[in-house]
Parts: sequence; structure tokens; C-alpha cells
Amino acid sequence: MTFTNGIRAGLSIAIGYCPIALTFGLLAKTTGLSMWEATAMSMFVFAGAAQYISLTLISTGVDPILIVLNTFVVNIRHFLMTASLNEKMQPDARWKKAIYAFGVTDETFSVLATQKRDNIRTSFAAGVILISYGSWVVFTALGHVIGANLPAFLQAAMSIALYAMFVGLLVPSMKGNRKVALLALFGAVIHCALYWSGLLSTGWAILVATLGSAILVEILYARKGRVA
Repeated sequence: MTFTNGIRAGLSIAIGYCPIALTFGLLAKTTGLSMWEATAMSMFVFAGAAQYISLTLISTGVDPILIVLNTFVVNIRHFLMTASLNEKMQPDARWKKAIYAFGVTDETFSVLATQKRDNIRTSFAAGVILISYGSWVVFTALGHVIGANLPAFLQAAMSIALYAMFVGLLVPSMKGNRKVALLALFGAVIHCALYWSGLLSTGWAILVATLGSAILVEILYARKGRVA
């Protein structure tokens, strides 16, 4: 399992990232980020959902600390993903593990975790992650360039696309999955209650709603399991 094998294994991820990164770059332009700012976000954050959420928070003028906290909450699953992946990877220096851990996303984790052999070589993981990472960064910049050349009225209209994209991601995942539907429902109710009552600002309301809905749903399912 060489670096070249990793590149080949990650090629499908890179192709899949193209339209998502293009859209992110375009929306980053309409949000007011420069090409360097948008590209830097993809370079240093490399987290699709968190980056899209950040655009929403940036556009509403949320405090940067809250953006970081929301990103942390959204990506907290990465602790479990990297811990699980560590069991399949070959023993290696910690600094090397730190580098490829940065590149672990839902997609790269899926490719690496489903390998049929243990002791996956670091070079293989590097290949999977490098081509995925490169695609995300390059197409973010390209999307921003395309957005900059769109007519002004289309740039303004694209701000709505961000919310449409979230709806498009949420609705399919809710079909046949009551837990996801409850998470979305509780999250929306908690956020609206906190925001419209004036108790919390947008950033804090999103953060509390995310954590609160997750806790409530887990409590509900735990009680349901005990009753059953």
C-alpha cells in the first residue's frame, strides 16, 4: 500500500469534493471573503460542514470565538474517528500522525477505515489525504474566482443558496431516520426560543441548540431503551 495506491484510492473523494468546494468558494465570495481568506480557510480548517456554517456566522457578524467554538462542536466526532483510525495505522512518529490526523474527514476516514488490512502504511494515508486536500483547496479558490466574475445580481442571489444547501443536506438524511429528524426539530426549537427571546445571540444560540438537542435526543433514546 504505497503513496501512489493512496492517491488512487482518494481520487473518488477528490472528484466528489470538486462541486462542494466550488460552491463554498463561490459562497465565500458572496459573503465578503477575499480569495485569500476563503482559500486560507480551506487550507487551515479543511472541514466542509464547519466551513459552510462559518460563512453563515461570518455574514451575521458573530464573534470569532463563537465561530471557533461552533466549529469545535460540529467536528467533535473527529476525536472518535482518529482514535478508531489509530488502531489500524502502522506505528509511527507522533508528528506524522498529527499531520495525517489533520486530513481526516468523513470521506478520508471511510476510505482508510474500510481497508481490509491492519497496519495501514502512513504513505498510503498520505496519498488519500493529499489528493483530497488538494482538490478541496484548489477548487475553493477556483469557485471564488468564478464567483467574482458573476454579475452582481447573481452574487447577491447566491447568498440564498447557502440556506438551500443546508436544507438539501438535511432533508435526505431525515428520511427514514427518526433520530436525525428529532435532532433537527429540537435544535430548531431551542435555537428559535433562545434567539427570538433575546436570551442569546446567534452564535451562542446555535452552539447551545446543537449541544442541547444532542443531549435531549440521547436521553430520550436511553429512556426508550430501558423501557423496552
